[in-house]
Amino acid sequence: VPLQACGGGLVRAGGSLRLSCAASGRTSSSYVMGWFRQAPGKEREFVAAIRWTDWSTLYADSVKGRFTISRDNAKNTVSLQMNSLKPEDTAVYYCAGGGRYLSVLSTHDYEYDYWGQGTLVTVSS
Repeated sequence: VPLQACGGGLVRAGGSLRLSCAASGRTSSSYVMGWFRQAPGKEREFVAAIRWTDWSTLYADSVKGRFTISRDNAKNTVSLQMNSLKPEDTAVYYCAGGGRYLSVLSTHDYEYDYWGQGTLVTVSS
């Protein structure tokens, strides 16, 4: 399995969680890594992305200022620090890795070739 995500759980509104995703194999060379989420009854949506060549990042407006994406190249992991969580952040979160030709910070899930199994984040009010 190229991507393994972990760190989800149940937290109260205003709390924090940190998601981590371990990359292996071909995903270790992805230039762009991202996080997406899918709430019950909704389509999967972009959350954040990072490009390891220049450490540039991109966030969805809904999480800007609250979430931080980072990458540890030595450990081949990408993390998502989530602060000030809201009930509307409740979703299954997926990490995604771009293929070797994805070099832009894409918000489109179809441009990512590798996906983790998802981890559930539940924020109670």
